[in-house]
Amino acid sequence: MTGSVLLYVQHLLGIGHMRRSLRIVEALAREGIRVTLISGGEPLSSLACTSAERVIQLPPIRALDAGFKVLVDGTGRPIDDELRTIRCSALLAAFADAQPDAVVIEAFPFGRRAFRFELDGLIEAARARLPRPLILCSLRDVVVLPSDPRRPKEIVDRVRNDFDFVLVHGDPAFIALEESFPLASEISDRLIYTGYVAKAPEAGHAAASEETAGADEVVVSVGGGAVGGALLSTAIETRRQGCLANRRWRLLAGPNLPEPEFAVLAASLPEGVILEQYRPDFPQMLARCRVSVSQAGYNTVLDILAARAAAVVVPFASGRETEQSLRAERLAARGVLELLPENQLSPDRLASAMNRAMFARPATIAIDTGGARRSARLIADMIRSPDREFGVRSGLSV
Repeated sequence: MTGSVLLYVQHLLGIGHMRRSLRIVEALAREGIRVTLISGGEPLSSLACTSAERVIQLPPIRALDAGFKVLVDGTGRPIDDELRTIRCSALLAAFADAQPDAVVIEAFPFGRRAFRFELDGLIEAARARLPRPLILCSLRDVVVLPSDPRRPKEIVDRVRNDFDFVLVHGDPAFIALEESFPLASEISDRLIYTGYVAKAPEAGHAAASEETAGADEVVVSVGGGAVGGALLSTAIETRRQGCLANRRWRLLAGPNLPEPEFAVLAASLPEGVILEQYRPDFPQMLARCRVSVSQAGYNTVLDILAARAAAVVVPFASGRETEQSLRAERLAARGVLELLPENQLSPDRLASAMNRAMFARPATIAIDTGGARRSARLIADMIRSPDREFGVRSGLSV
């Protein structure tokens, strides 16, 4: 192997950030790059299967709720200076031990501002080391604008001062970064669009079970599940009122749905409805389901597109969250899926949206989904090339 990367990712509520990062880790390993993965969120079982050479779990921090205003530790208590100090020390020790050729920070400085207490020190250490490692931001397609009008300019300044490049994991022909971050033009020389980081196609097909999951079913999913309770309960009521009563309904609650909510849902299931937490064959289930009902997270949308499933999406839109809505609106406008805004969710409206989705052939949309492989190759080439402008000159920024 040649070259090494330290990749920092902090998931707060869902698991989409981590899933995207793990796909990039897998692609980096295929490029012969050693990866030290730093996880700052709650421990996930999927980390045991990663191709990272080393996984370092920081004392976990998560958001208390969908407002993202209160951060808590693994026991649910608000974080304090002691926890911050422990995490800072662990992060700097990991950097010193890994001696990486590149530091990849997921979301920051466009998001995760609350973690400046440890990221400032990491960036400072990287800038001070000789030879200086590359400092890269790994960014999803859509940015949620902060409420403080001064923040966008601060983000621009931070990128220009501290980051070599921003790897935007999207396709500008579908959604350009300017649509969610208007000052993107001020850092255009640092932006490299990689394409969407989709799940790599699997060779062949998973063996069918005795009763193939998903076949002609209604599949309801809520990603990680932390904010999916309302959609799941509405789906159950929709089925109870007779919608597609001749089909089996399979509800995937996600690993982060609180146990009390899961128990309440499990106790109220009508006949013909199955409730599970997670299925590794979810993408395959989408390809054979009658209709999918879900939120509109980055990874779920990519799975829907790959499966060409008849789909209804209910974007998570609490507080200032606009990411899922922008993506869903764009796809609905192109006839790919049915959009039901979260504030309009009801059993009657959900049933109507499902009927429309089932009887309309989903439009085909061409978007770049080679982001994992391209991100890895870009990082590998940057590490191996003495010319720091490689990524832009290569033509891969378009």
